[in-house]
Amino acid sequence: MIIALTGATGNMGQATVGQLLKIDEIDKLRLLVLPDDKRIKKLLKKHKKDKQKFEIVFGNLAEKAACEKLVKDADYVVNMAAVIPPHSDQQPEKAIECNQVGVDTLVSVIEKMKKQPKLIHISTMALYGNRNSLHPWGRVGDPLLVSAFDIYAVTKLRGELRVLESDIENFVVLRQTAMLHSRMLADNMSDGLMFHTCFNAPLEWVTAHDSGVLVANIIRKDLKEDLSKKFWKRVFNIGGGLKNCITGYDTLNEGFKLIGGSTKDFFEPNFNATRNFHGMWFFDGDKLEDMFHYQLQTTEDFWKELGKANSYFKLGKLVPKKLIKKFAIERLFKSPNSPKYWAKHQDEAKLSAYFGGSEKFAKISKNWGDFGLFVENKDEFSKPLDYEKLKDKNSAKLVDFGIDIESEKFSIKDLQKYAKMHGGKLISTHCSSPYEKLVWQNSDGQNFEARPFTVVKAGHWFNRSYAENVWDFDRLAKKDKIYAQIWFDSHGQDENKTYSFDKDFVAKMENI
Repeated sequence: MIIALTGATGNMGQATVGQLLKIDEIDKLRLLVLPDDKRIKKLLKKHKKDKQKFEIVFGNLAEKAACEKLVKDADYVVNMAAVIPPHSDQQPEKAIECNQVGVDTLVSVIEKMKKQPKLIHISTMALYGNRNSLHPWGRVGDPLLVSAFDIYAVTKLRGELRVLESDIENFVVLRQTAMLHSRMLADNMSDGLMFHTCFNAPLEWVTAHDSGVLVANIIRKDLKEDLSKKFWKRVFNIGGGLKNCITGYDTLNEGFKLIGGSTKDFFEPNFNATRNFHGMWFFDGDKLEDMFHYQLQTTEDFWKELGKANSYFKLGKLVPKKLIKKFAIERLFKSPNSPKYWAKHQDEAKLSAYFGGSEKFAKISKNWGDFGLFVENKDEFSKPLDYEKLKDKNSAKLVDFGIDIESEKFSIKDLQKYAKMHGGKLISTHCSSPYEKLVWQNSDGQNFEARPFTVVKAGHWFNRSYAENVWDFDRLAKKDKIYAQIWFDSHGQDENKTYSFDKDFVAKMENI
């Protein structure tokens, strides 16, 4: 049996490779690796006793020839390749090439094969966009309101849509949640990206190890039984379980404990964005766990292991906290990805997207006593909040779609009602299958073709972000009852912003 892998040298990829090597039925792991990826040598050295099982294909996911060589005679293809933040922010053209064009190329190659491999496509929870205390819990099917200026999320959105609308017989889309990995601290100390994490963002974490276990267990179980009726051609959230449902503040706090500090020791309330991040707790996170039993580690386990593996963190306890704050945290204010940089350079578009404008940013107190934290039983408006109740799934407030999106069958009336909730309508008059392509019309009067499963069960409703690097949700939410339920949790009805990349970026993208 041959397993083809993309993104194998990444954090999830390395964990997945390690787990797949434990499956006796696998004869070969064929990896697509960029020619300049130096991590492949380290990966092969780590698994040198299994070197006969590896086959390396050097190339780019956007190259047809490389994809053809990768998937030839493969039984499964696991697509984990992605250009993620902060690299996607620094080189957005690479994100488009990999996350969007690359997925299209891979899917097109598989579609033309006489004997198609099964495709496991790793997507992202970044598709859901910003959440706060009003709707911290969500599920597959929720509106996909990708954060403004997040080229990673919007390219992953387009890539996922390509998979869902493809002619691949057996595929599954897995939306990866926030992932804990060994390079966690190093990756987040090199760029202003860490300041995008809202302190009150509801984040559900999973470790890279557990993600690798999940992929391996999927293949193990698929070899033993028919999963077609409950797994293939579906979309799932990869979650870490209730114990791993925390907030952005909690996450930073756990990391800083390794050096004897806390979030409040090194951050001030106005360091980080108050909206436009991504994150939520998965109401349906138990679906994959019930099938594949992969949730083995907690965030607490992760930080303990990281501390043991990096004993030098203890030295941080000897350094004055003020020095760490100044030379490790505040030095990142110079990063173009930092809110302080936006304020200094009067980038009103970024300040509007992440704070509601420069005036609101300026009003954020430097005093933690004036800032509402969920973990201290205050909401983002400093009003009383029961944090434990907020984390209780049984009291979760979910999005109202006008129909039951958990149903396995939808009538034409159901689909018409759903489209109306989006401010649009269903043009097609008949539907015999959730995978039959129908014609819909969005609230702007644009017709688009998509399967009922893609639209209702997966949440894809066509808007400008699918075709352009434009985020227009202030306007769309005013006439879309589904978008409105989430968007206006953190945006005012009086906001009328359209966010987009500048003309230089657009011109550059046209040459790709």
